[in-house]
Amino acid sequence: MGYLTEQRSSSRGRGNRSMQGDREKRRDHGGRPSCDFFHSRPRHERNRPIPHAKFSEEGEETLKYKILGVLVLVVLSVAVALAQGPTSTSSTTPAAAASASLSFTAINFPGATRTRALGLNDVGDIVGDFLDSSGVLHGYVLSQGNFTTFDPPGSIQTRGLAINNRGVIGGTFLDSSHVRHSYLLNHGVFTIFDFPSATGTSLQGINDLDQVVGAYVDATGNTHGFLLSAGNFTTIDAPGAVQGSVAGGINDRGQIVGNFSDASGISHGFLLSAGNFMTIDFPGALDTSAAFGITANGEIVGFYDDSNGVIHGFTLIAGNFSTVDFPGAFLTEAVRANEAGQMVGIYNLAGQHGFLATPNPIQKP
Repeated sequence: MGYLTEQRSSSRGRGNRSMQGDREKRRDHGGRPSCDFFHSRPRHERNRPIPHAKFSEEGEETLKYKILGVLVLVVLSVAVALAQGPTSTSSTTPAAAASASLSFTAINFPGATRTRALGLNDVGDIVGDFLDSSGVLHGYVLSQGNFTTFDPPGSIQTRGLAINNRGVIGGTFLDSSHVRHSYLLNHGVFTIFDFPSATGTSLQGINDLDQVVGAYVDATGNTHGFLLSAGNFTTIDAPGAVQGSVAGGINDRGQIVGNFSDASGISHGFLLSAGNFMTIDFPGALDTSAAFGITANGEIVGFYDDSNGVIHGFTLIAGNFSTVDFPGAFLTEAVRANEAGQMVGIYNLAGQHGFLATPNPIQKP
């Protein structure tokens, strides 16, 4: 069993330093997502103390139910997609990796050298990002088998990180000065925003009430989480955070999940509900990198490092943890879940790919 430590506090941690720019560089070398703030650095790139809280920077990169009897892998092929906005028709050919609990489908943008699946809504629409053959990062949405790409005006690098049930997409981008901004894309219309006086702003999650959570870097280089609701920003710093806090996801009940790094550089997940913080640590984890998604019914997903330094996804339901691994992969990160129990995330196996995990039908005796 894991540990949920409840804390009621309004204290603010000292944020994380050199958040986005540095993370960007680390993640874009094929490592895990960073936050913009999503993921932590790949294990081999990490040296303690960890300098920042984990974000999904790239959305940055990141369930494995304990599966009895993994069967075979499935690979998803998709058709051609057009660049810079237009929708391309694509057909998916799932090669299902079935297990007693989940069936996995790989997600690969046509022609991309890397694909990540980072956002999911209840309709099954998926958002993420991909690297093209020139090494440029673009956002995409995958809906009913069709890919559509998008890039905010002025972007040289785009990450798609979240999508709500109204179809509003959120993410981050770098401008030509390598400053990170956040955006909302509402049916073709972009809205760009920044936390006041921040040197970098990274949206991480959005709910159906258009409340947004994420992280920002202040003028002194410290990283903090934030909530944007009805036009008002609120800073979020988990108690005990010394090297930064990131708010990763929010549901329609206003519950927020995220991660923070303590004085020893160890990363922990957190749940903020009704003003109370609870720390989330996967049992036996070397470094719980965080929670990034939370559904309306309270299911939390994220990822962690085990005692051997191997990265696994996890799901937390009613106090019970389960591990999630894409069959055959040596790295799995669960990033979002929906009300149907589906999950999206990232896995590494001959490159980095996105995945969709779908619960298998319960077999009647």
